[in-house]
Amino acid sequence: MTSLESGLYVRIEELDNGPKPFPLTNGFSMGQAYRALGLYNPSETSDAYFVLSNDRDEIWFICNRHVRAYTNYYASAKASTRTLKCMTRPALATCCV
Repeated sequence: MTSLESGLYVRIEELDNGPKPFPLTNGFSMGQAYRALGLYNPSETSDAYFVLSNDRDEIWFICNRHVRAYTNYYASAKASTRTLKCMTRPALATCCV
């Protein structure tokens, strides 16, 4: 059984030669933090797939190799170069920033 932190937010960092689908060409943005809605781990691969809702309100399974944890530390350390915005929709919990 896989346990998932209920308040886990992730950011997209697409790999050039990573597995498909490529998140940045399918409705995700680098400047957003997305709430992890779930996690799927098929038995035929060692990859895990995060269940995320993109900017177009579509549900996608995105490979863990394209995903990085979003933390308040990351936001404060990178505040001078880029500001991350959290997805805030009624269906999702508001961000913890």
